[in-house]
Amino acid sequence: MALLSSLSLSKHLLMLVLLMEENEVHCKNSQPCDLSSHDYMSLTSLNLHGSLSFNETLRASKDFGGFRVRKPGAVVEPGSVQDIVDVIKVGLSSVSGLTVAARGNGHCTNGQAQAHRGVVLEMRGIKGIEVSLSRDNPYVEAGAGELWIDVLKATLKLGFAPVSWTDYLSLSIGGTLSQAGISGQAFRHGPQISTVLQMEIVTGKGEVITCSHTEEEDLFYGALGGLGQFGIITKARIAIQPAPQRTRWIRAIYEEFEEFKGDQEMLISMPSSSHHVFDYIEGFVACIGDDPIDGWDTIPPNTMITHHTYDHHHAAWNSSSSSTVRYCLELAINYNTADSTHDIDKKMKAMVGSLRFSGGVVYSVDVSYLDFLSRVSYSEARARAIGTWDAPHPWLNILVPVSRIADFDRTIFKETVRLGVGGPILVYPLNSNKWSDRASAVVPDEEVFYLVAFLRFSLPFPLGFSVEAMHAQNQQIMEFCKQNGIGMKQYLPYYSKQSEWEDHFGNKWEEYRARKMRYDPMAILAPGQNIFPRIISRREEK
Repeated sequence: MALLSSLSLSKHLLMLVLLMEENEVHCKNSQPCDLSSHDYMSLTSLNLHGSLSFNETLRASKDFGGFRVRKPGAVVEPGSVQDIVDVIKVGLSSVSGLTVAARGNGHCTNGQAQAHRGVVLEMRGIKGIEVSLSRDNPYVEAGAGELWIDVLKATLKLGFAPVSWTDYLSLSIGGTLSQAGISGQAFRHGPQISTVLQMEIVTGKGEVITCSHTEEEDLFYGALGGLGQFGIITKARIAIQPAPQRTRWIRAIYEEFEEFKGDQEMLISMPSSSHHVFDYIEGFVACIGDDPIDGWDTIPPNTMITHHTYDHHHAAWNSSSSSTVRYCLELAINYNTADSTHDIDKKMKAMVGSLRFSGGVVYSVDVSYLDFLSRVSYSEARARAIGTWDAPHPWLNILVPVSRIADFDRTIFKETVRLGVGGPILVYPLNSNKWSDRASAVVPDEEVFYLVAFLRFSLPFPLGFSVEAMHAQNQQIMEFCKQNGIGMKQYLPYYSKQSEWEDHFGNKWEEYRARKMRYDPMAILAPGQNIFPRIISRREEK
């Protein structure tokens, strides 16, 4: 009897294994297991101008952050705007809640451009750069898949360029405009979203809408910094102006945070018409430790660095200082080749004369405007050479109110991260009046706030910190802000709960949620942001 029972059990187990193998073969040879039959058939029936893949999904399952892996059910590289419309319509008719995410160059750090078991749109096929040099309103119009470095090169050929940038230029147009786009020009010109004149967007309803400040303005402002929740940007028109040819790239070292802070805030308060206003202002924290990647490697190789020594009342460099950190002020003066070196030296001396940097020494180098704007490419080359570019990057970017940045320095810079973070720590102020209140992007509720960015590159122990330790330190920083009422906002935000998103958007939340219902009521788009749950209609449930 026991033998018969054993044989019967073995028979059932064998049948179960055969069924599992049959199902596995079916998944491999027929349709992806991550998609329903309905979604699979709907996608394969599309007459796309681009490509569709159910197997080549590895690239789309990861991003620059490198620690969140979410495998999509399919990857579409659209060859036209109509391809995007058609894919979204598949989502609208889905019986299983199919989602769709747009992916630019994959530089997100928390899976924001991923769609687990959904469809990822690889936007690199949405190309095209056209420049209009109309006297009153010059602009460049670029496809959302274009990279900023290519837009820069295309416009520079005609002697023009956009005015606001990101530090790293191998980012897509659609990607940065869905966030904000910040660099050292933003104190003067605002983030990149402040320079947009017009966009073409495919909404979560599959509608193609052209919007601007005066046409469909609700969608226009909603999409700027909207984290991809209301539609997929397919084209953007961006203001440009005559471009300089050269840049005087300047760095000065500070020992005292109050002097570093005060000088930065004084510089960004100058009117644009002032002869002493810089074209670019950033800063970073240099930890007194063994951090091998601290931001200094952005100076291009084989360039002559000039030491300018000024005889003024400021204290000399004190190498015996007990402070655990130093601060570096990074500045730029743009000019043309017709300007003499003597004139630029004279201008620079006048502009830095009132600054309180240590030792009376300023370091500078003259480079082309293109080389200055693409300066992070040197860091990228080095990181690729040592293997850290493809390693995890648990970055944390936050916007800190000016009234609390000194508290942040005392606890975070001088204690929590005094040994370094495995990468640069950026800290520089921005003017809130350069950000539109109507756009979705949110900033602290003060006239001036600081971008603080912990740009971590994970290195193997003992050279660096483990990814787990980096994440834990990020959480420690966030908890410090929460417990002490810092009132910060995340830049490139990611939260796990909707209540946290409500806190993030503050008084913009109700408008943000209303726009979601207006333009993507089924919550098909950008599921990786984890803001709104996918809505399944009763028709779909059946």
